[in-house]
Amino acid sequence: MVSHTESPAAQASDASPREAVVKVRGLTKIFNDFWGRRKATAVDQVDFEIHRGEIFGLLGPNGSGKSTTVKMLLGLLHPTRGHIEIFGHSPRHVPTKARIGYLPEESYLYRFLNSEETLDFFGQLFHLDSKTRRKRSQELLDMVGLSQANTRAVGEFSKGMQRRIGLAQALINNPELVILDEPTAGLDPIGCREVKDVILALARRGKTVLLTSHLLSDVEDVCDRVVIYYGGKIQAQGALNELLARPDSIRITTPMLSRPVMEKVLAIIRGEVASDKVRVDNPTQNLESYFLEVVERARQSASQTSGATSGNRVAAYLREGIDADAQAPNKVLERLMTSAPTPAAAVAVVTPAEEEAKKAAAAKLAALTRQEPSTAPNAAQTTESATSSAAAPKGPSPEEVAKANQKLSSFLNKPKS
Repeated sequence: MVSHTESPAAQASDASPREAVVKVRGLTKIFNDFWGRRKATAVDQVDFEIHRGEIFGLLGPNGSGKSTTVKMLLGLLHPTRGHIEIFGHSPRHVPTKARIGYLPEESYLYRFLNSEETLDFFGQLFHLDSKTRRKRSQELLDMVGLSQANTRAVGEFSKGMQRRIGLAQALINNPELVILDEPTAGLDPIGCREVKDVILALARRGKTVLLTSHLLSDVEDVCDRVVIYYGGKIQAQGALNELLARPDSIRITTPMLSRPVMEKVLAIIRGEVASDKVRVDNPTQNLESYFLEVVERARQSASQTSGATSGNRVAAYLREGIDADAQAPNKVLERLMTSAPTPAAAVAVVTPAEEEAKKAAAAKLAALTRQEPSTAPNAAQTTESATSSAAAPKGPSPEEVAKANQKLSSFLNKPKS
């Protein structure tokens, strides 16, 4: 079962002072039309703080103001009212921007660059030397699972692969604040788990992560605190375990109990509360955990099979069954196609009567050979007939064949009347 691993920020005591990496006070953003009239209030009087080493979730339905808030934190939009501090400076402070890594909802990458060139390009934007760029690029490609596709153009990547290279470029500058907008969008379950592991690893290293996502299970797995937007306003915020706790009920988890013991426990509980308030079931894991377990078992099985059959010959156990069955028909074919001495040779023994019949047939064949044909046969047919007659047992002698050929030639050369 996937369990939430708390970051160092969540494990620290509330009494201990923690540095606020992001401070937002009274943040408001109003979009006006061409004439300056109010068109929409995207963010309305928002207050929150994000501490160092914390994984902070920004949640809400579409159009609730999440992306607008992120753009104001990055300095891409100017707030109508309110105050923002990033590391104690304005979001528009250029040296502060060098301490931020950002993965947008859509990966805007140069499609004709490959993975290495993409990371090298973004590394140059942060004035990293060539040795550092090469080292970090290789480490990041290994981390996101694209080291085997490092020479392919980014434009050929699927959406999931583009999200992976986008995450790598967001970390090329070793940022202290990482802002991830829908980081697991388009990823398969294994990729989602890997991204969440990366987020937890960043928090353990003291990095601060701001995460926006519509996949609430992902947020529940990694976030320490969240805010929930609706209509541009914060409707709820706080530590995730506190927001999700249900103080009016309690869950007791035990190993499998025998039926008598279970009846005793239920009798005690039902003596204190109504029977319809008591529920007994087996704990379940979420689908992601089950999926990852199945894949891991399949991988281990494939690894063992590969080792046992020396490479890719994973179907050796099929060959064992087929070889034993295939030998019998192959031997039958060999017996049919070869003339080995078998009991069939005894059948070839002929009786005296059959021998006399063969001699009579041979004599008739010789007589037919000596007769003049009624029609002009083909020269090839004549030669073939003579050859067949010669090959027959006790056939005509060579002198008789020569006389027959001479007679046939004179017949063929005779002019027609």
